[in-house]
Order: sequence, then structure tokens, then C-alpha cells
Amino acid sequence: MGDQIQFIVEKLNQEPFRKNYNLITFDSLESVQLLQLLNDVLGEIDPKHAVDIREELPEQTGKRMLSLLGILKYKPPGSISDLSAFRQGLVTGSKSVIHPVLHWLLQRTNELKKRAYLARFLVKLEVPAEFLQDDTVADINKQYEELMEAFKNLHKECEQLKTSGLSTAEIKRDISAMEEEKDQLVKRVERLKKRVETVQNHQRMLEIARQLRLEKEREESLAQQKQEQKNQLFHAEQRLQRAQLQLKEMHHAVVDSKPESLMKKLEEEINFNSYLVTEKIPRELESKKNSAYFLQKVVSEPAMSQSDLSVIEIKINEVNAQINQLIEKKMMKYEPIDSKFSMYRQQASIISRKKEAKAEELQAAREELSGTERQMLHKTSQAHELEGSEVLKGDELKHYVNKLRSKNTFYKKKRLEIAEITAEYGILQRTEELLKQRHEAIQQQLQAIEDKKGISGYSYTQEELERVSAVKSEMDEMKGRTLDDMSEMVKKLNAMVAEKKASLAPVIKELRQLRQMCQELTQERDEKKIQYDSCAAGLESNRSTLEQEVKGLLEECVQEESNYRYINCMKRNLEIQLERAKEEMKAYVSPDPQKRRKAIREQYTRMILEQENLGKKLREKQKVVRESHGPNMKQMKMWQDFEQLMECKRECFLKQQSQTAIGQVIQEGGKDRLVL
Repeated sequence: MGDQIQFIVEKLNQEPFRKNYNLITFDSLESVQLLQLLNDVLGEIDPKHAVDIREELPEQTGKRMLSLLGILKYKPPGSISDLSAFRQGLVTGSKSVIHPVLHWLLQRTNELKKRAYLARFLVKLEVPAEFLQDDTVADINKQYEELMEAFKNLHKECEQLKTSGLSTAEIKRDISAMEEEKDQLVKRVERLKKRVETVQNHQRMLEIARQLRLEKEREESLAQQKQEQKNQLFHAEQRLQRAQLQLKEMHHAVVDSKPESLMKKLEEEINFNSYLVTEKIPRELESKKNSAYFLQKVVSEPAMSQSDLSVIEIKINEVNAQINQLIEKKMMKYEPIDSKFSMYRQQASIISRKKEAKAEELQAAREELSGTERQMLHKTSQAHELEGSEVLKGDELKHYVNKLRSKNTFYKKKRLEIAEITAEYGILQRTEELLKQRHEAIQQQLQAIEDKKGISGYSYTQEELERVSAVKSEMDEMKGRTLDDMSEMVKKLNAMVAEKKASLAPVIKELRQLRQMCQELTQERDEKKIQYDSCAAGLESNRSTLEQEVKGLLEECVQEESNYRYINCMKRNLEIQLERAKEEMKAYVSPDPQKRRKAIREQYTRMILEQENLGKKLREKQKVVRESHGPNMKQMKMWQDFEQLMECKRECFLKQQSQTAIGQVIQEGGKDRLVL
């Protein structure tokens, strides 16, 4: 295990990570930091995973990492037999799970990069069999598989070209650049050495400078560790303050309450949590799954045209009409027992909605309470930091707490009243929306039926009839009109309806003909559009081929122009050389000696003769030197011996003079002693 961690630390300190870890700092990383480190390594392998894990949910992070590890064919070590435990450890950032994964990834990074790159194009998308029955989907899937095979072949050719070796031009260019850099570095080092060699004890000073640099780096790392320790101490103090505050609250709760009340609170909390776990969260999860399923189903379906949408709308209208008929039949077969059941069902649904609303309010209140507690901790820490701050104690604190409790109870009552009113208002608003939607749907169905039957406006006339009949009934009640007047009014209205039907009949026939004509024109337009698209695609392909041909011809033209210019230059050079050769031939053949001297052949001939004469003179001089070499060497040896002899005589003369001077001094000293 130690070798594994050592290998991970060494790899992370290298390129491209540059983490600058040691064994202690790596072992002290938290679970979130370990997950981020694993995500960074996976992001180096596949750039799509280079994200910040704090911006996504832990489940999403674990799912994303597991999918990539599956693509990379990672197998958990033998110590982890349960895959669910491995997934849990990966989500929670367990060291026993993440360290082997990091070791495996860092051992074969280049291989895994290649595998991740190939997975982007070679992981086949599974298409359901029912979708493959569609010809368009089947053709696209076949093209997809052909492109995948083509990619495989191209990748193999690319790998073969890479393994065949680099180009010589690139290698030569790299070698020349490296040699230039080497020469520059050598010159720089030599200049620095010359500068340093003039300084006394330069080796010792270099050693001291190196030690100073190491100590500065160590000082920076120690300062960083000190700052991290301070941050950890600050967080630990905050946790301690929160724990102390919770302990005080628990003490107060125990002092002010009884076991029965504590048990009641615990039962309420358990009931609330069980309701969340068994009812609310599964229901929300099921609704989310259903919505995701329907959205995925809509996405997987092929694109619909306007005709398909119109057919679906007609089917929806027919189904709604059938539903309305069934509802009417059910209302006609009304029974009191069913009415009681419906009443109980309505009450149960109202109670369930209230229960859900209360659960949401309780959850929001808990979140608000936790936020308030965090604010209170922050404020208390600020109060402790500030000097001279006043804190309530004793009776003042009790009075303030009682006042807050009374306000809190009043606030809770009002909050409950508001919540009940809001719930009732929501129920009524929802009921109103449902009734409006049902009314609009019924109106649309009725309008569609009227359009279909060719009696558009009948419902409006019927409503007018009902309104008129209602007004008539009120007037009959008020003024006591007889039944004959009512029947007469009905006859008039029926006559009006019949007249309107008769007047609308030819218009409806014309409308039907126009609709049929519109459908025919729409079909013809679709066919023409298909022909136009195919023709446009063919022209586009022809245009692309012609563009490629024009491009190739332009390149050939440019190449031919360059060849033409090169040939012209060569031709000019040859012409110049030919002219020079002709002039040389004229000068060489000319009887005029002045012109012949200007000829290049004559000039070279003269130079050759001069060099030959010079060579003869030098050879003669060399012969003389060789003949006089022996006597000259003897004479030089004699002169050297003579010089040594004269030097010996000079030294003997100097010694004799110094001895005579010392004898005279001694004689004079003896005479002086005799005189004394």
C-alpha cells in the first residue's frame, strides 16, 4: 500500500498535474478533495470530464465516473467483491476505493487516453427493434455502422503511419534547434563561470545560495501548512461552538420538558420522516420518472408533419367526445351511494393535499430554522470577537425569551391561518382552472362537431335560445305570461335557426370543396418539394465536385507558372554564359595582342607561369636552407656555449668583488679595536 501511494504521489507531482504533494499532504486529503483529484485525472484522460464536482450532485458524479471507468474496462480489486460497496465508496470518496483507481489510471494514462478517444466513436448506440422497422431509421443506422467501420480502418492506417517513424526533416529541425539551445546554454554557463571565478570562495558561496533557496522553499511550504492548520483550527472551533450551542439547547429542552412531551416530539418527527420516505418522495420520484419517460418517448419518435399533427388532434377530439358521453351517461345513472363515495373521495383528496402542503411547510420551516441557527452562530462569534458588546443575562434574558415565545406562538397561529387560507385558495383556484379547461375543451369539441356536421354557429344559437328562454321564464314569472307566448317565441327562434341553417348550407358545401382542393394542393406541393430537394442535393454535389476540379486545376496552373519562371531563369543564365563563352572565343582568336591579354585563358596562363616561377624560387631557397642547416646549427650551439661561459665569468667576477669588500670591512674593524 505504501508503494502504491508513493507511486501516485510521484505521478501527481509530474506533468501535467503538478500537484506538489508529499505522503503526508496526500494522506490528509478529505473525501471531496480526493474525488476532485480523481475527476482531474479522468479529465486528463477524457476532456469531457474536466468539470468541478461541486457544481453537480454526488449521484451524477458517481454515475459519470462509473460510466467512464466501465468504458476504460476497470475492474475493482479482489478485496472489493460487492459492486454496490464499490459504488458507495466511489460516491463518498473512500480512500480504500479511490487509491487503487488512481494507481490503475496513472499506470496507463496514454493507453487510457487512446481508449477514451476511441470510445467516443466506437461505442455503438443501441436502437430498439421497433424503431428499426422504419425504413429511414434503418438506413441511418446502416450509414452509422458503415461510418464506424470506416473510422476503424482510418485509425489503423494512422497508427501504422505513426509507428513507421518520424520524417527526417522534422528530426533534423529538432536536432538543429537543440544544438542551438545547447550552444547558447554552454556560452551562458561559461560567462557565469568567468564572473564567479573572480570572486573569492565562490564554491562556498554557491553552496550557501543553494541552501538558502532550499530553506526558502521549505519556509513557504511550512507557512502553507501553518495556514492550513489555522483554517482547520478555525473550523474545529466553529464545530465546537455549534456543538456547545446544541448541548445548551438540549439541556434547556430537557429542563423545560417532560418525558411524555419528548416522546411525543420524537413520534411526530418519526411520523413526518416516514411520511416523506414512504409517500411523498416515492410519489415525486414516480412523477419525475414518468415525465422523463414521456419526454424520452417524444424525443425518440420521428419528426411529425402538419398532417400527422392534424390526425392526432382529430383522434384527441374523438376521445374527448367519448369521455364526455361516458360522463353524461354516468351522471344520468346517478345513485346516492356513489354520491356519498364521491364526497368522501373529495374530502380524502382535500386532506391529502393539505397533508402534502403541511409537509412542505414543515420542511421549509426546518430549512429556515437551520439557516437561522447558522446566522445565530455567526452573530455570536461576532459578538465574542467585538469588545464591549452587551449580552443579556439573568432576568433580562428570561424576559426577552418569554417575549419571543409569545411572539413566536402568535406568529405560528397566524402562519397556520395563512397556510390554511392559502391551501383553500389553491384548491379553489385549481378547481376553477379545471372547470375552465373543461369548459373550453367542451366548447372546442362542440365547435368541431358543428364544423364537421356543417352547422357552425348552432351552439351559439342554442345559447342564445337558452338565454332568451331564461329571460322569457323570468319575464313569465314576473308578468305572468302564458304558455302560448313561450311556444310562439320558441317557434320563432326555431324558424330563425332553420333560416340560418338554410343560408349556411351552400357556404358549407363550398368550404368542403375548398378543403379538398387544399389537401390536393398540399400533397402536390409536398411532392414538388421532395423533387426540388433531390435536385438541389444533386446540384450541390456536382458543384462541390466542380469546385474540387477547379481547385486542382488552379494548383496545377500555379505549379506550371513556377516551372515556367524557373526555366526562364535557367535560360537567361545559360544565355549569359553562352555570351561570355563567345566573347572569350573572339578574344582568344583575335590577332590583337591587347584583346588577347584580356582573355580569361591568357590571364590564367600568366597566373600559372607566375606561380610556377615562384615555386622554382622557393624550391631553390629550400635547397640553400637545407645545405646550410648543419653549419648554422653548429654555429648556434657554439654561440650558446660562449654565452654560458661568459655568464659563468660574470658570476665569478661578482663573487670576487663581494669577498674583497667583506675583507676590507673586517680589516677596518680590527684597526679601530687596536686604536681603542
